[in-house]
Amino acid sequence: MTIHTERKKLTIFFSDIKDFTAATERLQPEQFTLLLNEYFTEMSNVALKHGGTIDKFVGDAILIFFGDPETKGDAEDAKACLRMAAEMQCRLAELHVKWRNAGVEQPFRARIGINTGFCNVGNFGSTDRMDYTIQGAEVNLAARLQSIAQPGHIVISYQTYAFVREILVAHPLPPITMKWISRAVIPYAVEGMLDEAGQKVEVLSEHMAGLDFYLNPSMVHSDSAERIRALLKDAILALDKYCASSISQTPIGGARKS
Repeated sequence: MTIHTERKKLTIFFSDIKDFTAATERLQPEQFTLLLNEYFTEMSNVALKHGGTIDKFVGDAILIFFGDPETKGDAEDAKACLRMAAEMQCRLAELHVKWRNAGVEQPFRARIGINTGFCNVGNFGSTDRMDYTIQGAEVNLAARLQSIAQPGHIVISYQTYAFVREILVAHPLPPITMKWISRAVIPYAVEGMLDEAGQKVEVLSEHMAGLDFYLNPSMVHSDSAERIRALLKDAILALDKYCASSISQTPIGGARKS
């Protein structure tokens, strides 16, 4: 293998886990290792399904790119990356339920940043040790976009948005600047994907003490829709009943009746 790099336009995906350090402190080392390896394995499977090139894992972060060694064109590479990111968030929401059932109180929540731009890609290193990877300011921008995303959400650059605007719903965020990039960058927060009919597909996911909720309407069979509606109505009634009971048992002084 020889040291060789090229300059190519790529779409770059960067993700990390919200409050990763705190997660390491909450879990036993063996449990943490199992969860992190399962997370990396599941995310890697989704990446390979969509044709992404997995660059590296750095701590809890994942770097993936589209456009090398094979490309379907700038627009299709960007769309493949976005679809991959959306599926990753759905898969992670499913893992939340599994992990909470296994006793993990606060499972991982990932933030994702996506950017499209020119990078140096190829074999970097020495004659003794080389890595096939990407380098450049556009990689740093993907990482920066990830840092401003809300947990469980995706933020993309305008350069990516221009290629994928017909398959998603997104809104612009305040511009950001970076010392490595001369232009002001306008990030876009992804609200949801569009289906073939142009309708927004919104995945609802929330996980906290007393609640494990995940709903992807696009995956619900029509035969199951009424059952889901009934469950949601029962859940609201149960919550209202408990809240009303709690209020009635709390005296004016704020101390709960024994």
